[in-house]
Amino acid sequence: MKIKDKIVKALEEEGDLSVKELVDILHASKQGIHIALKQLLEENKIIKLGRTPKTIYKLNPELDTPSLDKILLTTENANYLKKNFLHISEVGKLLDGIDGFSYWCNQRKLPLEKTTLEFIKTRKKYDTYFNHHGFINGQKKLHNTKGFTKINLDEIFYLEFYAIERFGKTRLGSLLHFAKQGQNKFLMSLLIAEIKQKINNFVANGNFDAVGFVPPTIRREVQIMKYLETHLKINLPRINIQKISGIIPVPQKSLNKIDERINNAENTFAVQESISYKHLLLIDDAIGSGATLNQIAGKIKQKKIAKTITGLAIVGSFKGFDVLTDV
Repeated sequence: MKIKDKIVKALEEEGDLSVKELVDILHASKQGIHIALKQLLEENKIIKLGRTPKTIYKLNPELDTPSLDKILLTTENANYLKKNFLHISEVGKLLDGIDGFSYWCNQRKLPLEKTTLEFIKTRKKYDTYFNHHGFINGQKKLHNTKGFTKINLDEIFYLEFYAIERFGKTRLGSLLHFAKQGQNKFLMSLLIAEIKQKINNFVANGNFDAVGFVPPTIRREVQIMKYLETHLKINLPRINIQKISGIIPVPQKSLNKIDERINNAENTFAVQESISYKHLLLIDDAIGSGATLNQIAGKIKQKKIAKTITGLAIVGSFKGFDVLTDV
């Protein structure tokens, strides 16, 4: 029996094993085990979990995923999934396009081909909210949100919605969520790769003369907003926005009422800048109510740091758009 077959049998019996355990069980060399594991990974028969030196191997649970449905999908539908769907499994595996959607359907015991058509139909309803430049204009939503005493943003745009009905987080929504919560630089780099050109185009066509990045609320070792600021490399002067939380930092997403969110943003951000600009671009990772960007914009205008302010977020909430147009 080949080492590969012995590894598969051992994993069937033990569930998951490290290289050291495989060496001890199979009485094989460490080099031989590594070679066999590499081949099994390439054949998609096993999966690798964790990072060196804490790495284990398991049989691939996706081997039972129906493959016939995949063949039945048209190239056009498969390409649409590739562009619009990404799934990160419960064990942290990134699955792209048809592979991710197949896994998602399999978990829910849904037929792949039929559910793909339902996803495309649903997703295309949300596509109608993008303008001809490929951005979502959230200004009407902001104006229709009850609770704001004044709208300080002149414009506000999203690159994408955070989630859609039934199918949950969008592709960018998933990347942002897991990159931020997991402080994962690999996912942050994937996010940058997906959004950088689009943001560059937005900046090039916006006639901005300064940029500001909303600082994070919660302390993390790897801050996604700092990562965006560093890796987007927007060639504009940056204004200084500071987070001045109290003893207990309160993130906006933990607040349900709009007046609480407005009060939080109004009293926990400070802007310090001695230069005045004509048109400022204010960037955040995600927008729910828009309170954070709007209140920061108010502080900036009050200090006459910028005359016109445009907000831009990677993702934004769909709530509020549904009262403007039937979806």
